[in-house]
Amino acid sequence: MGKLTRAAGMRIICPMSDNVKSKTGAAGSSGTAHRTSVRATGVALLKTMRPKQWTKNVVVFAPLVFDEKLFQPALFGRTMLAFILFCLISSTVYIINDLVDIEKDRQHPKKRLRPLPAGVLSPRLAVAAAGVFIVVSLPLALWLDRGFSLILLSYLLLNVAYSFYLKHLVIIDVLVIATGFVLRVAGGVAVVGVERFSPWLYLVVTLGALFMGFGKRRHELLLLDEGADAHRAILAEYTIPFLDQLIGLVTSTMVIAYSLYTFSAPNLPDNHAMMLTIPFVLYGLFRYLYLIHVKKEGGAPDELVLSDKPLLATGVLWVLAVVVVLYSY
Repeated sequence: MGKLTRAAGMRIICPMSDNVKSKTGAAGSSGTAHRTSVRATGVALLKTMRPKQWTKNVVVFAPLVFDEKLFQPALFGRTMLAFILFCLISSTVYIINDLVDIEKDRQHPKKRLRPLPAGVLSPRLAVAAAGVFIVVSLPLALWLDRGFSLILLSYLLLNVAYSFYLKHLVIIDVLVIATGFVLRVAGGVAVVGVERFSPWLYLVVTLGALFMGFGKRRHELLLLDEGADAHRAILAEYTIPFLDQLIGLVTSTMVIAYSLYTFSAPNLPDNHAMMLTIPFVLYGLFRYLYLIHVKKEGGAPDELVLSDKPLLATGVLWVLAVVVVLYSY
């Protein structure tokens, strides 16, 4: 009798035990799936923020370097914070732009793989993230410097206007991109309180941005071919010969402007040693033109600068040469 009771008890306990294990396993699988989903969403959001394009914000350090204040820790810290805030706001702009262009990006051979057009990232979550970045960045910018906060706000508003309207205006679209670079430099000027920053550098930065902007438009025309205007309507207003003329004009003007800076800016050494940096600028421009015309690249200038080793080496050597000239003479 006792054996029968124990056997019956075991039959009752075993199914219950299996049921508990089953539920525990299901809960564990659910938790793992949830963590995987959160991680995937985080990665998708980070990709939409375009961290590779944060390299564009490095120009905010130009006033610090060219005003000979690079080795002042307090000013370096202020400039670093300005750089971070520009990264957050520029990521906000990329999110907004992707939301606006989500349908057109689905027709692009490369942009269709971005998280929003690919359906990996929820538009609602993207909007929420953009709102958080704005709420965090603008008060911090105001705390850092009032003038800087106005510049950062101007940058945001200009790029929102670009996403909705200005990018549909021929030539204006690229001028707006160049203005964004000038605002970054102006932001650096505001937080550093420069004393000897040459106005020539504003012109050089503007021309450099135009150079890369027109190169990007050229690459888009080549990449999308007959379907270019279907993806980006403004491309119908451009032609390869027209863009080649604009690139040539901007290139020659940039060389002249930088050359004039090297021997006319008031804070440079009297022996005109800064002119020794001109060959680096020339090679950098020539290399970029080679990549545009021969290699048919230029669609993502920020990635191209980092991926092309000769171009990257030239940029590093130019920075080192500038620092040596400014801080050694």
